[in-house]
Amino acid sequence: MTLAQAGLAADALLSDWRGRAEAFQAAVNEAVVGQERIVRLLTIALFARGHVLLEGDVGVGKTTLLRSVARALGGRYERIEGTVDLMPGDLVYHSFLDEDGRPRVEPGPLLQAGEDLAVFFFNEINRARPQVHALLLRVMAERTLNAFRRDWSFPDLTIFADRNRIEREETFELPAAARDRFLMELTVETPTDAETRRRLLFDPVFHDTDALVASVPAAVLDHTQLATVAAAIQRGVRGSASIERYVLALWDAVRFPADAGLAVEGVDIGRAVAAGASPRGMSYLVRAARVRAWLEGRAMLLPEDIRAVFAPVVAHRIFLAPAYEPRRDRIVPALCRALFERIPAP
Repeated sequence: MTLAQAGLAADALLSDWRGRAEAFQAAVNEAVVGQERIVRLLTIALFARGHVLLEGDVGVGKTTLLRSVARALGGRYERIEGTVDLMPGDLVYHSFLDEDGRPRVEPGPLLQAGEDLAVFFFNEINRARPQVHALLLRVMAERTLNAFRRDWSFPDLTIFADRNRIEREETFELPAAARDRFLMELTVETPTDAETRRRLLFDPVFHDTDALVASVPAAVLDHTQLATVAAAIQRGVRGSASIERYVLALWDAVRFPADAGLAVEGVDIGRAVAAGASPRGMSYLVRAARVRAWLEGRAMLLPEDIRAVFAPVVAHRIFLAPAYEPRRDRIVPALCRALFERIPAP
């Protein structure tokens, strides 16, 4: 195959999969109404091959959202509940007495589906101990695990975690290293549109979660092909030299906001920001922006692609000094706004 033929084949692949990605989003949006932006960002995360940390109040539909994503994605879906007494081994195996009273050990939630595991949901991850976080970080980073005297590989796995932001008792806040492993951190809010709220309350279709998830078309995407398509997207979507300079300028400004002239009212920004985004975080930003450009039907990055995914990818990588952390929900969004006002787009 010549280079020209290879290029045409790659273009055809990406065009075909763009249609599949749109069908995937439409399928999920039928079951989870009023969350179009979140569904779009989750789609970007899937094709960027990144993991996602979700926040949101109780009962806003996070689990329904992830079950719908898993069904439309195909492959197996497993979950575990974070508790204060959860141990790392609980993710890997569970032990019990069989009908004859003999002890048995079988694979736990991470291993039950084998390599077909597509989505793993860790509910209320901040209720689990740091030792559990450490095991999960390795699986997220390497998509491998050694257990039962063999190596397990999860080439198509995406991990979603939910952090309880209401109750703080018996919780363990995720350290910087853990949060940096997540491609995105998303807040699922209650819909504000009046018609959507009315449907959620009065339309019986939304009252039976199992039937609602079952109505989502199965395997709209072939999860085993995501890595191949993701690599093609990263090769096929290009950024100009001016876009590269723009991203580097944003990185410098988010690391040293006072030097860049950024200001947030009532905040000593030089003291407030303890650390900015890591190289891994900014590379995630570029990966996600390329997927966004591809979904928009372009092979060239634009500043709007960077801006559209900046907060979901970078905001949780801006670490504040302890005295300012309680005001994170006000400081970080204001800092991001100041960043885009200060750094001119090409």
